[in-house]
Amino acid sequence: MSPILSFEWPFILSLITFAATMTGTPGPNNLMVTASGANFGYRCTVPHMLGIGCGLVSMILLVAAGLGVVFVQFPVLHDALRWLGSGYLLYLAWKIGFSSSSLADTEHEAKPMSFMAAASFQYVNPKAWMMSVTAISTFSFTGELYWYSVSAIAAIFFLVCYPSVSLWAGFGIFIRRWLAQEKTRRIFNGLMGVLTAGCVVMIWQ
Repeated sequence: MSPILSFEWPFILSLITFAATMTGTPGPNNLMVTASGANFGYRCTVPHMLGIGCGLVSMILLVAAGLGVVFVQFPVLHDALRWLGSGYLLYLAWKIGFSSSSLADTEHEAKPMSFMAAASFQYVNPKAWMMSVTAISTFSFTGELYWYSVSAIAAIFFLVCYPSVSLWAGFGIFIRRWLAQEKTRRIFNGLMGVLTAGCVVMIWQ
């Protein structure tokens, strides 16, 4: 039997709960997915959601390979990441908040975030780094089970991430019917922009 199959259910359930909590709670990814669902619909948001999951998995594997130690030894790199992430979040908040208030214009002129853009965004998203480092430090095993446990962490995060962010995209799609009016859509996009910008505050706490 593969060692990974010998993991006890409390470990698996705890990891699933942690992954669901981390990927399902409000944050930059979920706010942007909500806005994307409202503006572009579910199908066009799928690459965005897959990019989040794949980007997060790649970060978990890099942290497991030793990248997380770099941030411990060189704290200035972590501070630089926070500044870069803050700036990019404010840029995304501006794009969301001042996107077209016309549904037709949004669907024909604006574009949802691509798979690569969403995956790359995870590397400037401090919450994603926090999730990756915490997951590896908390749930990985030592010795010969190390990479088996890392594989389990990466797989569970990917499997849990997609339905978690899908709920936020679904919420955006649900309220889409009330966004047909230009004024309502402008208010919604502005609110999503403000909330996305507000994530910068959480980064510096």
